[in-house]
Amino acid sequence: MENALATTGAGGVPAAPATKFANPLTQIGGIMKNPAVKRSLPMIFIVGLVLSAALAWMALATPPQRTLFPQLPDSDKQAVVDALGAAKITSHVDDSGGITVAEDDYHRARILLAGQGLPKAAPGGYAILDQLPMGVSRAVEGERLRQARETELAKSIGEIESVADARVHLAMPESSVFVRDNAQPSASVIVRLEPGRSLTQAQVRSIVNLVASSVPGMKADQVTIIDQMGALLSKPTDGSEGSTLSDERIDYQRRIEDKYRAQLNTLLTPLLGAGNFSAEIQADVDLDQSQATRESYDKQGVVRAEQGNWQGNTPGETTPGGIPGALSNTPPAASTLATATPGPAGATVQPGTAPGATPPVKTSENFNRAYDLGKEVSVTRAAPGSIRRLSVAVLLREPEGAKPRTPAEIQQINDLVKAAVGYNQQRQDTVTVISRKFSPDATATDVARPWYDADWVPLAARNGTALVIALLVLFMGVRPMVKAINEKRKADAAAETARAAAAEAAQQAALTAPAGPEPVSMAMLETAQGYDDRVGLVRGFTRDNPTRAALAIRDMIQSDAKS
Repeated sequence: MENALATTGAGGVPAAPATKFANPLTQIGGIMKNPAVKRSLPMIFIVGLVLSAALAWMALATPPQRTLFPQLPDSDKQAVVDALGAAKITSHVDDSGGITVAEDDYHRARILLAGQGLPKAAPGGYAILDQLPMGVSRAVEGERLRQARETELAKSIGEIESVADARVHLAMPESSVFVRDNAQPSASVIVRLEPGRSLTQAQVRSIVNLVASSVPGMKADQVTIIDQMGALLSKPTDGSEGSTLSDERIDYQRRIEDKYRAQLNTLLTPLLGAGNFSAEIQADVDLDQSQATRESYDKQGVVRAEQGNWQGNTPGETTPGGIPGALSNTPPAASTLATATPGPAGATVQPGTAPGATPPVKTSENFNRAYDLGKEVSVTRAAPGSIRRLSVAVLLREPEGAKPRTPAEIQQINDLVKAAVGYNQQRQDTVTVISRKFSPDATATDVARPWYDADWVPLAARNGTALVIALLVLFMGVRPMVKAINEKRKADAAAETARAAAAEAAQQAALTAPAGPEPVSMAMLETAQGYDDRVGLVRGFTRDNPTRAALAIRDMIQSDAKS
């Protein structure tokens, strides 16, 4: 009896367990058995499914992110985020402190920030020298100057179109008073190229010359350039510029071939259509530079100086003779005046000869003459670039389902090609034009990239996946739960109907059944006359009111214990 009373509380409700903390699973099970929780459980499950679908949608609908700036100071980071927010570009700060934007907004964000001059906090170039405190050592000044040069060179290289950014490392040894100990400075440049871009050899040589010209005493062969993939872009040279000249010659030959190929494409595309022909050109270009010097002399020569004398007699003059004596002293006869006869045109009058007189006859002469021979100096320089021979091959696509081209049509196209490339028979140029059917794989000249590489595929995949998840939640979660709720409601309605019918049947049975004994009350116990009658009433009262009987017995036990 005492054990029964100890485990029973007021109103017959079981007392609380002796333990202070019950099993959590038991408590959860008790909560789940609560009728209110049972009724709201389907709604809780539906709300959970909807929230899960919303989270999945948010996770899949977020576009791929691309790092805009990996590391920035906090001031610049806030300025960049504010500028992007003002332009309605969603940005995020990842765990490493970098700013990321959607891949579709990356280039627009870069252009926007570049227009506003962001970021600004990184000191650049010679601004580093302004931060030098007073009294620093010469070594620190040299290192800061080197750092400033590196930064300025990196900025200059970054201005090239295909270069995203660059870093420059200068190795500048200290000067020595001994010539044998002097080392030449060198430089290493790493460039990060834009996606899908590359540097030409001309651009690489420009970077080499830029760096070599910016550092005193640095030669071009001491500059090394690599890209972000570790590929060596600068070619080592031996200082003879042979490789540079070879590259220039190859580039020149390629330009010549591209020029002729463009002329053929311009000529044949309107006639045959794009993709209906293929043209290749091989130009044998004379890239040798020659120089010739020639000297020639005139065989006749020209008199430069003449010096001498001559002797002669006049015709008809009597030569003195005989024995000198009296006759020799005889005066000459009287002279007579005669009319002078002009000599022939162009006749040379000897010195001492009167005009019209007969020239004397030379008897002897003695002259020293100096002659100058004719001299001609000719210098010929042949500039490189002349074409030695030109070979042109044109393949025509045979039309599908049509008649093959006639030899006359092929000859007309051949003549057009010869006229376009400047055919020269003396150079032994060759032009070949044939017509054949193209291979099925080669005819697809405009092959598009696969559909799964298109730009719309990632967006469609994200949206499609989110839609599939929503449909799965709807058909596999919400729909069965709604169906179960409806079936439960129908079952509850049927059970309520059955209970109402049972209650009505019990009421009818109670009305039709004979009346039972009258329940015992406290007034009847107080008015009982005999012991037997009182015992019978107590039994009836205990049967009708067990709880009140138990309370009465407990009170009696407690009163006995106190007494």
